Amino acid sequence: MGSPSANPTVRTQLGGAVQQNSALSVTGLLERLFAHTFTGLVYAQIWEDPVVDMEALEIGPDDAIVAIASGGCNVMSYLTAGPASVEAVDLSPAHIALNRLKYAAPVHLPDHEAFFRMFGRADVQGNADLFDRHLAPHLDVATVDYWNGRMGVTGRRIAMFERGFYRYGALGLFISWAHRIARLNGVDLTGFVRCRDLDEQKRFFEDKVRPAIDSRVIRWITLNRASLFGLGIPPQQYEALASAADGDMHAVLTERTRALMCDFPVRDNYFAWAAFNRGYDPSGEGPLPPYLQRENFETVRANAHKASIRNRTLTDFLSDAPAASKDCYVLLDAQDWMTDAQLNDLWTQITRTARPGARVIFRTAGIETILPGRVSDSLLGRWDYHAERSADLHRKDRSAIYGGFHLYTLRD
Repeated sequence: MGSPSANPTVRTQLGGAVQQNSALSVTGLLERLFAHTFTGLVYAQIWEDPVVDMEALEIGPDDAIVAIASGGCNVMSYLTAGPASVEAVDLSPAHIALNRLKYAAPVHLPDHEAFFRMFGRADVQGNADLFDRHLAPHLDVATVDYWNGRMGVTGRRIAMFERGFYRYGALGLFISWAHRIARLNGVDLTGFVRCRDLDEQKRFFEDKVRPAIDSRVIRWITLNRASLFGLGIPPQQYEALASAADGDMHAVLTERTRALMCDFPVRDNYFAWAAFNRGYDPSGEGPLPPYLQRENFETVRANAHKASIRNRTLTDFLSDAPAASKDCYVLLDAQDWMTDAQLNDLWTQITRTARPGARVIFRTAGIETILPGRVSDSLLGRWDYHAERSADLHRKDRSAIYGGFHLYTLRD
C-alpha cells in the first residue's frame, strides 16, 4: 500500500463513493474536500456500539461476517463472539493500517497489560517500542511503512500512541475543537466523566453544555456543511441528518448531544469517555469496548487470525465472493452517502452472497430506513425489516449520534 497521494486507486474509489455532483458546484467541491479527508485517519475509534451490533446479529460459531471497518473497534469486538470469520473493507489507507495493527496486537503483544497500554491508554511512553519489538516484525511492509511514516515534524505516526491516539484523526480534532470552544464559554467538559448518576449528568448538560451549544459560534458552525467533516458527515449525509428536525441542524446536534450525555450512565458508556475525556478511563476500571476488556483478551487473541481487511468498496469485495457464503453484513452508515444506483448494486451483491437467514445491520443519520422506494422491490422483497426490534436496538446504542438503527434478515 502506498501513501494516499501516490495511490490513484484509492482516490478513484473514494471519489466513486462520495462524489455525486459536478466539481464546479458548491456541493461537488465539498464532496471532493470530504473525499480528501478520508485519505487520512478519520476515526481513531469507531462510533457504532458493537454490543448493540452483536445483539442484533446473534453471531454464532459458523457465521461469516462482512463489515466496513472504520476504526476497527467493531471487527475486534465481534471476535469476542467467536465467529467463523470477519472480513472487513475500508477505503481509507489509514484505517487499513490501523486495523492490521489491531489484528496483530493481541497475538504478538506479551499480555493484556501491554494490549491495554497500546489501545486503552494509548498515551504511554514506550508504546512505540512495543510496536518496534513485538508488532512490526509480523506486519506487512505497507502497514509498517505507514506507522513509520513521518507525521509533520513531530516524528513517526506510531508516536500517536504515546501522545493520546484518540485525540488524532478528523474526529479527534473535531472533539478537541469542541473542548476549546467549551472552555471559551467557561466549561470544562472533562468534568462530565465525574458525574455520579444520571441526575448529575442531566444537570451538567442543562447548566453547562446546552448554553455553550446555543452560543452564536456553535450555531454558525452547524450551518456550515464542511464544519462537520470531522464527524465523518459528507454533504449528502448532512441533509439527511438535518431532516430529522425539519432542516434544523442545530436542533439535531443538540438532541444527539443530550442523548449521549443523559440517556446512559457515564460509568457504562465509553463513548461518553471518548467525547468528554478524549480517551478511555486510564485506570482500566471504566467502560471499555468489548475487545479491550480484560476478561475477553484470551478470546480475542485466539480469534484474531479470523479477521482480515481489504482496501476495497464493499460492493466490489462482495462481487468476488461466492454465492450464499455470508451470514452477517455490517454497513455502518455508508448507505447514507449512496445514490440509488449504488444502493441497488450493493444490495444485488448482498442478496446474491447471503445465506438463508442472513442479517444486515446499518445506521442512518435520519430516523427512517432509507431503502424502500430506492432499492428495487425485487431485491428488497426478499428481506424482512424488523421495525420494532430496530427501534429497540437504536435506543440501546450508547454512541447516540445516529437517528436510526436498522436490521434486515433474508427470508428462507
